[in-house]
Amino acid sequence: MDINNLLKICIKALLNNKTRCFLTMLGIIIGVAAVIAMLAIGNGSKQSIRAEIGQMGSNMIMVSPGNGQFGGVRQSGSSMQTLKLADYEAIVQQASYVDKITPTVQASGQAIKGANNTPTTIYGVNDQYLDIRGYKVASGSCFTENDILHAAKVCVAGQTVVDELFGGEDPIGQTIRFNKIPMKIIGVLESKGYNSMGMDQDDLLLAPYTTVQKRILAINYVQGITCSALSEEYNDQAIDEITRIIQTNHGIKIGQENDFNVRSQQEIMETMSSIMDMLTVLLAAVAGISLVVGGIGIMNIMYVSVTERTREIGLRMSIGAKERQILLQFLIESIIISVAGGVIGVLLGVLAAKVISLFGMATAVSTFSIVLSFLVCVFTGIFFGWYPARKASHLNPIDALRYE
Repeated sequence: MDINNLLKICIKALLNNKTRCFLTMLGIIIGVAAVIAMLAIGNGSKQSIRAEIGQMGSNMIMVSPGNGQFGGVRQSGSSMQTLKLADYEAIVQQASYVDKITPTVQASGQAIKGANNTPTTIYGVNDQYLDIRGYKVASGSCFTENDILHAAKVCVAGQTVVDELFGGEDPIGQTIRFNKIPMKIIGVLESKGYNSMGMDQDDLLLAPYTTVQKRILAINYVQGITCSALSEEYNDQAIDEITRIIQTNHGIKIGQENDFNVRSQQEIMETMSSIMDMLTVLLAAVAGISLVVGGIGIMNIMYVSVTERTREIGLRMSIGAKERQILLQFLIESIIISVAGGVIGVLLGVLAAKVISLFGMATAVSTFSIVLSFLVCVFTGIFFGWYPARKASHLNPIDALRYE
């Protein structure tokens, strides 16, 4: 008997039990759809995070205080005061691979205008910070070097702060209070919205770093230094250069632990991608449990089918059907069930990913996930259908014909 006749027999047998066949496929359909949707969510989130980090500049480099000891007590970097303006100035003068640079300090507090108030964060930076982080001034202007020199009480506001304090009123030239310090708004930033981690990128104030240092925090050190390399390909050279300059400034000798950290945006991007890959695999593994359940369902139904068709099997074997043909018949039936369920599952999975994207969650259906689903479906059909098929092929024709 050729393969075409076997296929006709298999399809006819399955069509005779449409409802049972569909219910058997249901486990495969749900499993494949879940795997496709979960992989789409994972891939979409990873691409979204990489795109957002890339918008801030893959050549961005951040210097922060490192862990250290003070009075014999080990302290975290957030409480260290190891970075000074002298470090920033040394990088400006000596670094050849650094394009733009700014010292950074920040403080959280309440911004107040009349009866309106909102909690926000004020960042002390220079005018190059906007280019490094990809911000643009929508109206008004940014503060100048003269404002930095005189620690002027001026600021540039994010759109969220403007909406909370002014509604539809023009904020340019008006004065607000931040932790009792009057600050004149001279500019408003273009809106950037929320990032993939749910952080509002418009909920901020930018002011001269000297203003935040002296008038708000009353400190003489900086909390960080943010800069950008000439281009992404010079990231490593810029990091090495910055590290060497600050080590010299701090008198750190070879073999000693640095009291500062230098991280590039590229490192953060790779770390986030690695985390998202792990989460994607975890989500797919959880969804894949449905495929195992679906496979067990196929095995169960094929056992029932073998039992119900025992006399048919005996009759076919008595007129010359070989064990291999009986084995192939039941194996093909299980493969058809699993692959048909896989096709429907892929379509539902792609549709589910599209629906999820309508609710604001990034999704990306990959060819890899679809191919993987098909391969898993074929494997499921063979793996879970082989034993019932083997049992059918090993039936004794005489016993099968006597079976009631």
